[in-house]
Amino acid sequence: MLEKYDEIRPYTDQEAVEAIQRLFRDVEFVRSLSYFEDQLNIDQLVKDALDCKSIIEFQKRFSAKILYYFLNKSTTGIDFSGIENVDPHQPHLYIANHRDIVLDSSLLQTYLFQNNFPGTKSAIGDNLISGPLFVELARINNMMLVLRSSNIHNRIANVKLLSDYIQHSIVEDKESVWLAQRSGRTKNGYDQTQQGLIKMVSMAERKNPIPHLKSLNIIPVTISYEYESCDQLKAREWALSEEGKYVKEPGEDFKSIVQGVTQFKGEVHMQIGTPISDQLDQIDLSMNINDQLTKVCQIIDQQIHEHFFLHKNNYIAYDYMEQQGRFQDLYSLEEKNHFMDYLEKQAHIEEVSYEKMFKNLLLIYSNPVRVKLGEAIPCNIKEEEE
Repeated sequence: MLEKYDEIRPYTDQEAVEAIQRLFRDVEFVRSLSYFEDQLNIDQLVKDALDCKSIIEFQKRFSAKILYYFLNKSTTGIDFSGIENVDPHQPHLYIANHRDIVLDSSLLQTYLFQNNFPGTKSAIGDNLISGPLFVELARINNMMLVLRSSNIHNRIANVKLLSDYIQHSIVEDKESVWLAQRSGRTKNGYDQTQQGLIKMVSMAERKNPIPHLKSLNIIPVTISYEYESCDQLKAREWALSEEGKYVKEPGEDFKSIVQGVTQFKGEVHMQIGTPISDQLDQIDLSMNINDQLTKVCQIIDQQIHEHFFLHKNNYIAYDYMEQQGRFQDLYSLEEKNHFMDYLEKQAHIEEVSYEKMFKNLLLIYSNPVRVKLGEAIPCNIKEEEE
């Protein structure tokens, strides 16, 4: 049965053990670990990795140490909440807002492991992983590949394969899965679940999707960063995409991955929401299928928006754009000046005017406030798929 999913599935524990041995025979990979030697004992790190006999052991003894290395340097604190909403004896489909390529799902694993809960399989686009070495590392870390293709026939087949595998993982293997709520990270500060994602997940029962979605035990997850991951790159891409279809430069995805884990992010908040099964029961099944799926998206978005933690930077950006002091009691003048200086520095790039970059950066930070207030989001938003 697993052979059907060989192209996209993570390794089994036995395959992971073999892959770890291959990985650490790669001289360049081992040499790259010297980057972490200011905080980690590299010899011990390598020994611990080679001694691992399962995926979860590798995640805890190797990957978690690398993750904490970056978190210690790039964050001032991480606040987790909502673990009480998770039944550790039942697999779930976690659908999360998407702000960082690596950290969003990695932090969920961290929170689950801290509480002795099972981790998840996590979906990542194959376009984000360059070269066999990174594919190996992803599959050892329980990641499943989302195959991207410009060919419409291949794309439909890939979507069906992924949908089947998600169902197989949760219903048959009893393993949880993490999915981003959209293809590509949110570039404009407005988290919104794509109906196409829910269609993909429910492909097994396209004519009667709600009971199938209930069987997946969906839980929304929300993450927010004080300093938006890759904010400058997102503002740039957003601006250039308004001039036409945005075409990424070679290596741009890898640059986003590296900048995402290394860039200063300040405080980070993650909240696991509550299962939406009861709310799915309230959907009118006499509605047409698209309307049913739209309602599912709205249910997920309601929790994500409700649980999104607003930082001082969000309030500062909102007050500046709206030219008012509605939230001025929540931050000091010093904090405002510091953040505005930061935005001004980020707004200076070659390809896009300062004015456009500055406005986009302000929107990235202020739009979450508008969502909380129920205000209209600026209509010039256009997002490109990653």
